[in-house]
Amino acid sequence: MISSREQVTQMIVAAKVRKGLKWAHVAESIGMSKEWTTAGCLGQMAFDKAQAETLGQLFELSDEAVAWLQIVPYKGSLPTAVPTDPLIYRWYELVNVYGTTIKELIHEEFGDGIMSAIDFSMDIQRQSDPKGDRVNVVLSGKFLPYKSY
Repeated sequence: MISSREQVTQMIVAAKVRKGLKWAHVAESIGMSKEWTTAGCLGQMAFDKAQAETLGQLFELSDEAVAWLQIVPYKGSLPTAVPTDPLIYRWYELVNVYGTTIKELIHEEFGDGIMSAIDFSMDIQRQSDPKGDRVNVVLSGKFLPYKSY
């Protein structure tokens, strides 16, 4: 019996390792981006029935696990307020150092509002560089202005 979405995530990660799969291949199998698909497989998005069934076949999941993939998850995957994983901590550091700059420039360009993480897309690519390859991350979220009432 499965009692949490986290258990399904563990099953997916174990099957991915066992089968030697890449997230891009998993994404291709359901026709979605590697970024969104990875987030979903790690427990942060819900899949529709067809996507969940395809993932179930790919990862050899039970019908119960496939059902869990279709439930809207509790979002937020970090176990601590300040992340301890070095890569994730660098993102935390980036927001700590540049967050006010990002906020200031968005407000200057768009006005008072936020960038949506719901109407959102992300693209992560490797960028060749003679001094050492770079991680190129593009985040694109709809601007949502605060309303006056």
